[in-house]
Amino acid sequence: MAIRSYQGSTPSLGERVFVDASAVVIGDVQLGADSSVWPLVVIRGDMHRIRIGQRTSVQDGSVLHITHAGPFNPDGFPLLIGDDVTIGHKVMLHGCTVGSRILIGMGSTVMDGAVLEDQVILGAGSLVPPGKRLESGYLYVGSPVQQARPLTDKEKAFFTYSAANYVRLKDLHIAEGYDR
Repeated sequence: MAIRSYQGSTPSLGERVFVDASAVVIGDVQLGADSSVWPLVVIRGDMHRIRIGQRTSVQDGSVLHITHAGPFNPDGFPLLIGDDVTIGHKVMLHGCTVGSRILIGMGSTVMDGAVLEDQVILGAGSLVPPGKRLESGYLYVGSPVQQARPLTDKEKAFFTYSAANYVRLKDLHIAEGYDR
């Protein structure tokens, strides 16, 4: 595992966080308690901040980055992720805001300034364009993403189930000595 400081900012890992040995976490990054970062993930907070809540899992091969402040974007965009979020394999999150109790399907991309409100499912392979807002309580699919339908009660219950499942899994990895 590579936990790297950059320009005086060192990643901060909450209690019981699991970061796989092949992952890289750089700079101004905070990971909340019981979160997990799986193989080949890159979380790069080198030009803005990244905040990841509690019980959030970042699956294999995902890339999390920010948008720096500059002449074309005076404030930049941090990457802000809430609690109980399951981020699928090979997801790209870039300078966006992701609420709590979210499922982001494999291979999805969420661009600068986009906002996913709480309780959203983003279908696999979806593209959320810059500045797009996804309203709470819906399934979204496609490239570019479109609202498909309201979430069912069963789907809403899945958010915390999925988060708890990854907490259990990362605890097993830690018990076998694969933690930081």
